[in-house]
Amino acid sequence: MAGSTTAERGERQQESAGPPLVRRFRRPRLRVIIASAIALVLLGAGTVWLLYGSEWLRVRHVSVSGTRVLGPAEVRAAAAVPVGAPLASIGTDAVEARLRGKLRRIDTVEVSRSWPDGITLKVTERTPVLVARENGKFTEIDHEGVRFAVVGKAPKGVPMLELAASRKGSGAASLRRFGTGRLVREAVRVAGSLPPAVARDTGTVKVGSFDAITLELGRGRTVEWGSGEQGRAKARALTALMKAAPDARHFDVSVPTAPASAGS
Repeated sequence: MAGSTTAERGERQQESAGPPLVRRFRRPRLRVIIASAIALVLLGAGTVWLLYGSEWLRVRHVSVSGTRVLGPAEVRAAAAVPVGAPLASIGTDAVEARLRGKLRRIDTVEVSRSWPDGITLKVTERTPVLVARENGKFTEIDHEGVRFAVVGKAPKGVPMLELAASRKGSGAASLRRFGTGRLVREAVRVAGSLPPAVARDTGTVKVGSFDAITLELGRGRTVEWGSGEQGRAKARALTALMKAAPDARHFDVSVPTAPASAGS
């Protein structure tokens, strides 16, 4: 009887002691959660204000590098980066699209934020591998066949492109099948395959048809190159042929496994 009473008293003491313990554990934990949430909200608001509302992280300057023909001021004008705007608000993809759309001479451009207050534009300009005479001026053509600029004076050391495909025979067939654009790209492909010494001496790349491309070199020499296919093999054959017959006037590497030279 006494033991039973003691047990019952113990159970009643445990039951009465339970709720306060729960409250003691739960209330501090709830306070920590609320305090953490408030801190996160304040931190987020402060970050947003710092990035977009403060005067510290705004665009103050736009730097340009990598230009050769274009001027830095011309690039900055085309980029149209709003000076004074929050640096975080500048869309780098949009700036790149504006530059490539307005300045075709630009091949690639890297637009990056330079914290805390700058935008950096790293430009790579297109390089002409051929130039075409059109209406008294010269159109520069890059390694992809892109016509990217019209200039009043032909760039030094760049071969002239001559589209000589006739309206009859194989020339007419090439025009119908490939179109002018493809023939230009084939000429560009040939120009990119030339050995350096030959490239420097090439005055004209003449396109009679897709597979009849001729090089006109200095001192009245010519090279029958054929199409742009097997460019490396043709370059090796031409180099060897020129060494073997340095006084020849005409070289034919259209079939690189059977090169030929003639004249002296």
